Amino acid sequence: MDANDIIYSLNHHRKEESKSPAKSMLAPIKEIKADGKHAVIIETEGGYADMPALMSDYHLQIVPDGDTAWQDCMGTGPFIKKDFEPGIRFLSVRNPNYWKEGLPHFDEVESIGMHDRATRTTALQSGKIDVMNDPDLKTVHLLKKLPGIQVIRTPSSRHFTIPMITNIEPYNNNDARLALKYAIDREELFKKILRGYGSLGNDHPIGPIMQYYNSELPQRKYDPDKAKFHLKKAGLEGHEFKLHTADFAYPGAVDAALLIQQSAAKAGVKIKVAREPNDGYWSEVWRKKPWSMCSWSPRATEDMMFSVAYAEDAVWNDTHWKDGRFNQLLKDARKELNDSKRRDMYWEMQKITRDKGATVVHLFTDHVIAATSKLKFEEPMAGNFEMDGQRGFEKWWFSS
Repeated sequence: MDANDIIYSLNHHRKEESKSPAKSMLAPIKEIKADGKHAVIIETEGGYADMPALMSDYHLQIVPDGDTAWQDCMGTGPFIKKDFEPGIRFLSVRNPNYWKEGLPHFDEVESIGMHDRATRTTALQSGKIDVMNDPDLKTVHLLKKLPGIQVIRTPSSRHFTIPMITNIEPYNNNDARLALKYAIDREELFKKILRGYGSLGNDHPIGPIMQYYNSELPQRKYDPDKAKFHLKKAGLEGHEFKLHTADFAYPGAVDAALLIQQSAAKAGVKIKVAREPNDGYWSEVWRKKPWSMCSWSPRATEDMMFSVAYAEDAVWNDTHWKDGRFNQLLKDARKELNDSKRRDMYWEMQKITRDKGATVVHLFTDHVIAATSKLKFEEPMAGNFEMDGQRGFEKWWFSS
């Protein structure tokens, strides 16, 4: 595959940006051209320090020139498609021409869709599968005790959110938003939903493992008095907020919503929990209902995370939140190469998002997988995505 194929991949992605979260990330790209057979030159409209990280985004795939049939899985990966039933199973075999010498280690990989965690757990215990993601954290301590099973946790910046759509009342009022933020007992959610597998969220999307995490920003805590203060200031005493949720939002989201309802009630904030069907949650509830539960996978850099969900022009800005100072800092930080200055910009952006934003970021969760003890891997696993940065099947091996 040569440079022109890479150019096609990037240009095709730009054509699809209306359907993709990467619009504001790809906006600085001005021109893409080949430089011989094995090189690509990318010209941006301005400085863009995170360009190398952007090239690793999972939305960007290298495919043959002119190819649009994604289901054919024609790419440059370590495995070749053998059989594919969307939503059910994907069977692949080792690519003998993979460009990374010595990889992958497995001859065959089968990915099976099992949405029910109890079913996945039973399959792992019986040896029908070798690894599962997102085990039930309520019972993961029992898995640890089983012979032949290992539980692996990796700190990550995956986080759980409750976005409020700001062009719908009362979420256009920042005091209403602050009342809800203070009415949530994050410590209780951390203990009962994550069972300690993660960390507290502070109403911005930059996790503790990221380079420019603002370690000096005070942690927002459950404060019924402040919740009542902001609720009164917003003129919303007695108002009933409706929180839409489903377990598809994230594992334990329904239980979390009920706990939030209880802690808010103690702060004088009325919340009605609306349990939605799992089917169609992302198309019919998220970004449609005024206040709903959501989760976000990690992004490689602060710019990518802010650009994908918080920039005013981001396709996946699920709150329609706009802040002039925030957006200017986002643009300036992209081209800033002085590390100290760049850190200060991202620190301020986290504070703005925390204090003026429209998203409750209540928890950061570890990536947790359960696997047969014969599965071996290099430590530590990557935390940028689950399953070892989504490269586990390429990197892992079985003990002999």
